[in-house]
Amino acid sequence: MAGLPAWRYLGHMVFDRFKLDGKVAVITGAGRGIGAGCARALAEAGADIVGGARTIEQVEEVAEEVRAMGRRALAVPCDVLEREQLENLVARAMDAFGRIDILVNNAGGYPPVPALRTSEKAFEECFRFNVTTAFLLSRFVIPHMLEKDGGSIVNISSSAGRIPMSGFVAYGTAKSALTFMTREFAMEFAPRVRVNAIAVGSTDTSSLGPFLDEDSRAKMEELTPMRRLGEVDDIAIGAMYLASPASSFVTGKVLEIDGGLITGNWPFPV
Repeated sequence: MAGLPAWRYLGHMVFDRFKLDGKVAVITGAGRGIGAGCARALAEAGADIVGGARTIEQVEEVAEEVRAMGRRALAVPCDVLEREQLENLVARAMDAFGRIDILVNNAGGYPPVPALRTSEKAFEECFRFNVTTAFLLSRFVIPHMLEKDGGSIVNISSSAGRIPMSGFVAYGTAKSALTFMTREFAMEFAPRVRVNAIAVGSTDTSSLGPFLDEDSRAKMEELTPMRRLGEVDDIAIGAMYLASPASSFVTGKVLEIDGGLITGNWPFPV
């Protein structure tokens, strides 16, 4: 509108649309890496945090950081491969806060393995870890979202689900399925619950670090158009956007935060 500052429109402050005051976020794999980064980012935006992770000491440290920001936080031991622990995570969140507005399905992963050395068991385990767990937790959380004001689900997917690379037949297939599941949930539960995904590129976390030495890191950076690895905050800021009212017209979409990848950047031969 004429006469309004560039950072104001329709009578609203743009930054206000990123606020999450009064919201409760459940995050898996919240003890380190991207999950911990999402917890900090959502808390900084105003959300109370329920973090689940297998290592309770790690997720409790993150919860302490959230409390230091003036937000409430609950640390819950949770192995996402155990259905009962997923149910407990949701129950603990509801008991403590009475609502769930945001779910970040972050837990997942799988190391690269040549296709002919990937057993049937390993393939199915990878699918369960990356897809079935997110499916179950979304099923458990969505009814609580529908009872209140709706909500937002953010699935942490991967560029490996879009870009074929040797050695990633299990992980890439699983993340591709997670991306499509995101669209299925979005279609079924719009407009009350928005469901989106982030296709994460190579991100500098403790999960990636053990694979890299100085040479392989340099090669991976060279193969990435932005000439660097992603940082946890790059992903966390994307999750904050998708979780917040700033993205209220976005559902069933995949936000690619991958440094501009159009081809694989995995520097190792199979």
